[in-house]
Amino acid sequence: MKLDNKKILILGGSGFIGNAIYKELCNYFDTYATYCHAASTYADNKQFIHYNLEEDDIVELLEELRPQIIISALRGNFTAQVIAHEHILEYVTRMNCRIYFISSANVFDAYSKYPSYEMDKTLSESIFGRLKIRIENMMLRLPKEKMVILRVPMVFGNSSPRVREMKKAIINNEPVEVFPNLILNVTNDDKVTQQIHYLINRNKTGIYHLGSNDLTHHEDFIKEILERVGNFNPILKRVYTTNEDRYLAVLPKTNKLPKNLQFTYQDIIDHHVLN
Repeated sequence: MKLDNKKILILGGSGFIGNAIYKELCNYFDTYATYCHAASTYADNKQFIHYNLEEDDIVELLEELRPQIIISALRGNFTAQVIAHEHILEYVTRMNCRIYFISSANVFDAYSKYPSYEMDKTLSESIFGRLKIRIENMMLRLPKEKMVILRVPMVFGNSSPRVREMKKAIINNEPVEVFPNLILNVTNDDKVTQQIHYLINRNKTGIYHLGSNDLTHHEDFIKEILERVGNFNPILKRVYTTNEDRYLAVLPKTNKLPKNLQFTYQDIIDHHVLN
């Protein structure tokens, strides 16, 4: 299935990741995105379409726009997300298009003894992880050339919700939570969007793990990020969920990206300059 002169629709285009993907792709493809809130920001932008996950019919939007590529970065009510994806996948099945689904390392959060690879069986203890697994399983019933599952670890970046929350906590003299026993890999908005751009360009399909090639402890990583973000003396609150090291990491083994799109957790730290 070749998808040339691609028209792209990003669902959840006003969220942190969805918006970063829009900014990466909009100069290269005919790119549209949905927003739910923040009408003042998006209402005048002809490429942004209002879509309320809980109230609007996604199929109407798809029929009207006829995208060749749908990127789902939807957030919101879990039941509504499942129903919306059921409808999206019915549409993808009968049309010449492909869906890219932003999933999460949390699809493996029940396996804490080791990192996870693309073909490992998913199992989650969290409601969020179970939601992602449910949608992934629906996607796996599609023909392979119609679907891409993108599993993403913790996402950082100067304007990311995680970094903004940390800055806010520091300013308000509140503690920043760290998980000393958690071993993870990480990414940021720039890296994820470059990787997605490549996958779209090359018509790649299947399951991809979009994180750093190496692992770090959450506490060490957060400390280094905070040092880069500013000259603070943050209060750290160490949260121990277990006495043993536990992993929440998605590493690539089957579907590796080219060297220029691979990176280390140190690259993510170095990206955090004072701003």
